[in-house]
Amino acid sequence: MASAFQERKLKGMFAAFDADGDGYLREEDFAALVARWSRLPGVDPGTPLRARVETLLMGWWAALLDAGDANGDGTVDLGELLALVDRLPAMTAEVTATADTVFDAVDANGDGRISPEEHHRLVETWTGRSVDTTGVFELLDPNGDGHLGREEFAVLWRQFWTSDDPADPGNWLCGRFDG
Repeated sequence: MASAFQERKLKGMFAAFDADGDGYLREEDFAALVARWSRLPGVDPGTPLRARVETLLMGWWAALLDAGDANGDGTVDLGELLALVDRLPAMTAEVTATADTVFDAVDANGDGRISPEEHHRLVETWTGRSVDTTGVFELLDPNGDGHLGREEFAVLWRQFWTSDDPADPGNWLCGRFDG
């Protein structure tokens, strides 16, 4: 069972996925998320990266539905999302593979690094709204080099989705939460 810490952390992601704000995730919510991600530079409709992003996000929807829709109503609530999160620590390779697609979508200039500005765009793309990320990137970049490389990002991504340790910097990857 997901811890209280994980639940607090993932409530914001659930709200970001829930495009219509009705408290349930549906396939339409994930289609709206794909549309949001398609506004990123390089993720334009018809591009290979757009296809990867759509496959990734709609694959998450399928996994959520499979893992969490216990009553078969075609929707997933927060508790059902947390049921999938319980499985993620045993799915390290799958979680890491999703990090590569997200990294490529966010690395707008293609330099193989995520800058603070690109990270800010990631957070706003997930949430679908303007977000203050002041001080968050510094938590993610403990070596202070001003960017996140692909491997660093993959570690942070795994921590975000699987960590129950409030000290892990990856908990802040998708922005602030009531931690």
